[in-house]
Amino acid sequence: MKKYDGLNEDMVKQFAPQPGCRPLLPPMSEKGQVALMCRMLFKEGWNEHIAGHITLRLDNGNMLTNPWELAWDELTASDIVTIDSKGKILDSDWNVTPALGLHLQLHQTRPDVHVVIHNHAHWSGIWANMHRVPPIYDQTSAHVPGDLPLYNEYEGRFDNDETTMSAVEALGDARWALLANHGSLVVGKDLRQAHLRAITLEWRCKKAYEVELAGGGTPLSDEEAEKVSVTDANGFPFLWEAMARRELRADPSILD
Repeated sequence: MKKYDGLNEDMVKQFAPQPGCRPLLPPMSEKGQVALMCRMLFKEGWNEHIAGHITLRLDNGNMLTNPWELAWDELTASDIVTIDSKGKILDSDWNVTPALGLHLQLHQTRPDVHVVIHNHAHWSGIWANMHRVPPIYDQTSAHVPGDLPLYNEYEGRFDNDETTMSAVEALGDARWALLANHGSLVVGKDLRQAHLRAITLEWRCKKAYEVELAGGGTPLSDEEAEKVSVTDANGFPFLWEAMARRELRADPSILD
């Protein structure tokens, strides 16, 4: 059984809220959760103006996504758009970006993926522009295991089916990727897992940039990084909820 800093696999699983426990968040719709995710990640550096999109696949095959016209830090639940598996808008007067083709193809080819996140995030964007994969220098950067692919066949836009399919194929079964000269991509089984992956990617890129700017350091070994990654399966205990509460304290209207 893997163990690191007092956490092991069984403990991580049991940290999920149990029936009868004090609720960590108020009741909220799936659209409210997507709006919260946009707000939370905006604070983490996924904030390039109105760029970026999140999709959440529902049990019926439809998906929720943020509208094209609004920045991530102004979204509320009522702004979130429902689309079908082909990208057709079902319930909104807002538009969706044509770049959603990447998300649609990922959802079609990866049954394990229910959440796809793409944006031109700050720190991971630096490494994507350098065509380099950042080393893991600290524990927090190691919360997500596995390879970090660098997709380097950028053709300028992600609204072309051939371009997006080549990116899907390059991603394979990875949890995330850097898109050279473009941005970052994260996938997950649910919002909590995808949140941990998105913030871990940005933290890892920021810390690696700072360490190398200061003259360099000693990266964690693959073995040590693997010990920390026990959190990835279910998201770090209570973290998604804590960051969601922070956004709700600042703006309770997010769930409207």
